[in-house]
Amino acid sequence: MALSPAVVSKRIRRLEDRLGTRLLQRTTRQIALTEAGQGFYERIVAILASIEEAEAFVSRRSALARGTLKVSAPTSFGRMHIAPYLGEFLEANPDLGVNLVLSDDFVDVVGEGYDLAIRIAELADSSLVVRRLAPAHRVLCASPDYLEAHGTPKSIEDLSDHICLAAAHQDPWRLEGPGGPVAVRASGPVQTNSSEVVRELTLAGVGIALRSTWDIGPDLSAGRLKIVLPEYRASRHVGVYAVYPSRRFLAAKVRVFIDYLANLYGPQPYWDQGLDAVLTKRIAAA
Repeated sequence: MALSPAVVSKRIRRLEDRLGTRLLQRTTRQIALTEAGQGFYERIVAILASIEEAEAFVSRRSALARGTLKVSAPTSFGRMHIAPYLGEFLEANPDLGVNLVLSDDFVDVVGEGYDLAIRIAELADSSLVVRRLAPAHRVLCASPDYLEAHGTPKSIEDLSDHICLAAAHQDPWRLEGPGGPVAVRASGPVQTNSSEVVRELTLAGVGIALRSTWDIGPDLSAGRLKIVLPEYRASRHVGVYAVYPSRRFLAAKVRVFIDYLANLYGPQPYWDQGLDAVLTKRIAAA
């Protein structure tokens, strides 16, 4: 232990003073345990063995994905891009369960006991640990019926003459365009807190909306929606992120889920497949 006999003797004396009894019987020829010292030693060894066993137990558990993983995710994204893949994930991790809570509110990850949250936002200043899972392209779009009835806006100023649809937490629209950042107030006859309601209204031809391609990719590919003002885009810093409380001692159940989603989505997520030409043109114009 790299300790001198004098240091060891001093520490033993302090321990005996604290316990109020002699632990070692010292003579000029030998040192032997007293009866109290023998009993104390046996009990301390048992306690230390229990601590070692407890640490080994926790280490084994932390290396395996098991238990219940509590995850928060936005309602639409969770329904469309997490729920369909949970079966495959659980099959690969049979000792793991998932409690998936869908909400469009930013939950208190630590205070409400979540292991992680999926957020679609700009999180440069987050106090939590953040890992980017995928880009989140957002485009201005409308249905062909709406554009036929109301015309296609030619400039950002033209939006003031159109019905613009947005959920309460998405107003105003913060866009980037040829002239730099611009904010657009989304004014329309419908007020809602639901992003899914906005999507359905847009498909029904009620107005123009700012939507993520993960949400409307198939509708763009099928021609049910069309991009308008392609030179304008939402902030390029917005992405799909996993956020969790601590990078230190990251539980295996959290790590394997984040890795699974990162591999599933990636820098060119599957929901943007088929939209490459549209997005490239739009980004180049911006």
